[in-house]
Amino acid sequence: MGEITDQNYNYKRIVFVTVGTTLFDALVRAVDTNEVKQQLFKKGYTHLLIQIGRGSYIPIKSEGEDGSVAVDYFTFSSSIADHLRSASLVISHAGSGSIFETLRLGKPLIVVVNEDLMDNHQSELAEELADRKHLYCARPQTLDRVIADIDLESLLPYPAGDATPVVKLINRFLGFPDD
Repeated sequence: MGEITDQNYNYKRIVFVTVGTTLFDALVRAVDTNEVKQQLFKKGYTHLLIQIGRGSYIPIKSEGEDGSVAVDYFTFSSSIADHLRSASLVISHAGSGSIFETLRLGKPLIVVVNEDLMDNHQSELAEELADRKHLYCARPQTLDRVIADIDLESLLPYPAGDATPVVKLINRFLGFPDD
């Protein structure tokens, strides 16, 4: 017969949301909806920590005592890597730095594409990595459905190794010459 300990009650499953250095209020608004918070809670997550960057939308803080996830936020941090390491799930903008840092740490990742950006090469990178089953890809308006449907067991680890081909691909999208 299993023994229940205090440790079971204090178990945190943190969802870390990052917009990087960008302005991405649509993502912050999306994770602050009851639909998204309910889906995260149904999946067993207990805390939602949102990095809002330069955004003007301020999410609603909560302690999570109402049968929902606890919510907190901040603008910028010198220790994003620490937040990534402590996360059970990461929801990120489609910046290549955030994507590859999260994948390198082996964290499950949902990338939310900013449809307001012109010439959105980031969406191509995110969709390619989603096709390869390394992450999930969403739009702000589909985030709750993607969370409801995620199966983290189906994700494949991103193989560590030579990033040169990826860097060349990104540079080509950005219009930089091949070295």
